[in-house]
Amino acid sequence: MRTYGAPAVLPRGGTGLLTVVYLVAGAIVAATHHYYAQLNTARLVGSAVLAILLWPLLYLGINLHIH
Repeated sequence: MRTYGAPAVLPRGGTGLLTVVYLVAGAIVAATHHYYAQLNTARLVGSAVLAILLWPLLYLGINLHIH
């Protein structure tokens, strides 16, 4: 049996390196903006999660604290 060309490359499942880097950067930015100060209610945890996911908005001066 003869094969020609390169073997087929299947897409990787799971989380890519770029996604991990984005989330780590978000966690660092959220920490520097004091989103982890007191995580004792669901509202504050939600604010921290939003800050991690939408961290570029923090640099634009948008407040992501849920009131």
